[in-house]
Amino acid sequence: MARAALLDVDGTLIDSNYHHALAWYRAFRQHGIVLPVWRLHRHVGMGGDQFVPALVGEDVDEEKGDDIRAARGEAYAQLIGEVEPLEGARDLIVDLKERGFTTLLASSSPQDELDRYLDLLDARELADGWTTDDDVEATKPEPDLVRAALEKAGADDAIMIGDTRWDVEAARKAGVETVTVITGGFSAQELEEAGAVAVYDSVEELRLHLDRPPFV
Repeated sequence: MARAALLDVDGTLIDSNYHHALAWYRAFRQHGIVLPVWRLHRHVGMGGDQFVPALVGEDVDEEKGDDIRAARGEAYAQLIGEVEPLEGARDLIVDLKERGFTTLLASSSPQDELDRYLDLLDARELADGWTTDDDVEATKPEPDLVRAALEKAGADDAIMIGDTRWDVEAARKAGVETVTVITGGFSAQELEEAGAVAVYDSVEELRLHLDRPPFV
């Protein structure tokens, strides 16, 4: 049976979650809404379509959501040059491919942001494919992204690798189990309570357990 590994990118392979929280803070503040950064961080992993209404409600989203999302993109563009891959991120992709997994980078980032990540990971010729925001109508925690990645992988079975509760929830709705790392800033307890089948402190620790379930 063909198996796929669906790898979340932000916070899992790329150390960017706190940069995203700061970009959102600046975007909201630019439009007269000041939110504590910790609250913003708790929602990183959602796409912008989910992020804004989750924090300020549907009415504000209808009035200002598109402008806030545009401002977030501009703010993050000023920060993306500072993000780096997490240790072992590219090696994880290599390890999974050596074990016969089709590897998909499951991202809802815009193409320009994903291009930066692909370059940082040197993964254009390594990964079997990837998704962007163009592939989904609703982002995590909705399952669209996971389903799009499964379709691109052409696999019968898959495991999701992520770093937030939103990854776990989206994968569960698509019938996929999730292994997580705490590199995005969510605690092991939070990820376990969300339904992750395994939680690791780092990508490097995860790599040491690829010969155990659910990978075998």
